[in-house]
Amino acid sequence: MPLLQRYILSELTRTFLFVLLCLTLLVNVVGVFQTATERGLAAPQVWEVLPFIVPSMMPFTIPAALLLTVCLVYGRMAGDQEVTAAKAAGVSVMTVLWPSILLGAALSAVCFALTDRVIPWALDQMELRIVQMVEDVFFERLRTDRSFVDRQRGLEITILDIRGKTLISPVICYKRKDGRVQKIYADEATISLDVKRQLAEIHIKYGSINLGDHQRINVTDESFPFSLANEIGKPKPRNLPIEVIDEQVVTAIADEERARERQTVDALLATSWGDFHKLSSLQKWRAKAPGRHSSTYHRLKTEVHSRYAMSCSCLFFVLFGGPFAIYKAKSQFLTSFLYCFVPIVAIYYPLILGIMTQSKKGNINPAWGMWLGNLGLLVASIVILRRVRRH
Repeated sequence: MPLLQRYILSELTRTFLFVLLCLTLLVNVVGVFQTATERGLAAPQVWEVLPFIVPSMMPFTIPAALLLTVCLVYGRMAGDQEVTAAKAAGVSVMTVLWPSILLGAALSAVCFALTDRVIPWALDQMELRIVQMVEDVFFERLRTDRSFVDRQRGLEITILDIRGKTLISPVICYKRKDGRVQKIYADEATISLDVKRQLAEIHIKYGSINLGDHQRINVTDESFPFSLANEIGKPKPRNLPIEVIDEQVVTAIADEERARERQTVDALLATSWGDFHKLSSLQKWRAKAPGRHSSTYHRLKTEVHSRYAMSCSCLFFVLFGGPFAIYKAKSQFLTSFLYCFVPIVAIYYPLILGIMTQSKKGNINPAWGMWLGNLGLLVASIVILRRVRRH
């Protein structure tokens, strides 16, 4: 690599790392406090999940940090007449811009790796840590109050004493799916936490189950699972790698096919029996025709294409920010940054979010819709680059 390009690349890299560090610290303070508030975590527990929160913020901080870096470096170079000197020496503007384009392409690949690999792993590990913390909260409450009540899940545990993880004379009341309350009495019981399934299993020794109506069943060495962890629910598409999303897309298509088959069978049966009023209720199936897909399918496909488009935003930010900073020739880099960042915040991201919403509803094909924002940046960068090369 020539000396000039090595110089520019070193300036970009050094400035980018500093700006990224500052933005990451600022953004993660907000993220950490938000997570702590939602989960009810204490300060030591927040520090434990902090390493897993940082990667989830990086796809947002990296493009902003790169845009600020490009505006800072090229704005200073243009303001100090370094770009003019390079052009006077016969060096084209594209030669000056190549290091930033190379850095933008590399960071686009990094962002894609983060969204597809690192973030799903980090979020999974963070949830596991939070579930493990529930065990400490659970036993601490039992030691302090001699009882544990979870009204949301209809669970209540009262004990006489606790030794380690062994409950002495526990009385366990929980609400079944049919709404009936069932009580379990035991001489002693132990608690074990299944982190993977997010369940707490209570192992009963020499106890009985009250079935109601004065009916009891004696049990010996039985296990009863109860959900004591935070309800994480079904993993969101953002928390899954692309190959897992592709598998879910295949499953969604199969579900649609079964829904269409079931709708056809129900329509035939309703027509055969003369039950024409039932035909109107068959519209509840989302997969109505082979050319239409369910909302699950559209959400999954939107997530895949949005990862590619949003990851490549680093490259398009560089293509737009670099020539614009040179065109303005402002040594006050903050002015060039605001000129670039305000349209991106006011136009680019709202456009992307609007297209993403419509793509999830099936109104826009995400294969091309998610790239409209990057296409707009490319058109603007070509217009500005022509002016920079001409003057």
